[in-house]
Amino acid sequence: MHKAGLKLSNSQYTPQEAVRGARGQVPSPAPTARYNRNSPDMTKLFLGVDGGQSGTTAMIGDEAGRVLGAGEAGPCNHATAAEGRARLERAVAESLAAACAHAALDPASVAFQAACFGMSGGPEDKREILAGIIRAARLMVTHDAAIALAGATASGQGIAVIAGTGSIAYGRNAAGSARAGGWGYLFGDEGGAFSIAREALRAAFRMDEGWGPPTAVRDALLAATGAAGANEALHRLYTPDWPRSRVAALAPLVDRAASDGDGVAAEILNRAAQELALLAAAVRGQLWKPGDAVDVAYIGGVFQSRRLLERFRLLAEMEQGTRCAPPLHGPAEGALLEAWRAEGLNPTIKFT
Repeated sequence: MHKAGLKLSNSQYTPQEAVRGARGQVPSPAPTARYNRNSPDMTKLFLGVDGGQSGTTAMIGDEAGRVLGAGEAGPCNHATAAEGRARLERAVAESLAAACAHAALDPASVAFQAACFGMSGGPEDKREILAGIIRAARLMVTHDAAIALAGATASGQGIAVIAGTGSIAYGRNAAGSARAGGWGYLFGDEGGAFSIAREALRAAFRMDEGWGPPTAVRDALLAATGAAGANEALHRLYTPDWPRSRVAALAPLVDRAASDGDGVAAEILNRAAQELALLAAAVRGQLWKPGDAVDVAYIGGVFQSRRLLERFRLLAEMEQGTRCAPPLHGPAEGALLEAWRAEGLNPTIKFT
């Protein structure tokens, strides 16, 4: 599955991580004493891991819902090549070691009742690798959108619309799951930061050539790229100095221009909101009947735009029964919740 998201930021659409966390950081774990693995009444441990394009977050909890430790490490989204496999193993080991340090656990001997991994790029090539690293009675490996939804709503069911660098909608109910979008920047990612920036650049180039309306976005983009004119900007953007993530980071310029009254920028954001609402509607139509109550969580840096968010909520909630809200928890917490749920537990997460 194509990675859709970004790390949340108050100032920009950081072109790194889809769904970093509802709080934007790894929460502080509850204080705990060192566990004795030989004790007959040893608390059962659970593990949730968010493995993403820019970083990996591991979170350890007990059966009472306490978060005992959390740790971070580097990215682990590719595992096919030897270098990618080594990076995944290192990221998982380092994030787990950091979480164990917080929980006063020995990473060399710690074992889990259940562990859930949500992986960017999908789970298919990672299960065997993870089974060789983690000791768990139950090991679940899924994709990043699934753990984002798992933490986003109280029940872990509903729809998550994720709009970071790219975009995807993923839904789940008691009957099954469905998705819409997530095709990557060549064929999809409508409403994502890269798509927004691309539409703004098209508007700037059209204005410069005389076949598009005037827009303040042009000058803002030229300043951001350091180009003297649109043609120079175009050529710069095709160089390795401007990867997709850097282009996506131009999206906040569109929001700024729209806030200043630029009509072209406002229309770009309106279209992006409509595309994201269509993704939500497509998933809803696959899983629910008209009028059913459905929770929709909006996740990702693109929703930092108040204009886009308000438009998205208006359109999504036109469907009777749809309720839009920000995520309750981040994806690492979602993975931990999935580990608990797999064992028939449904505790309230406790961080202090």
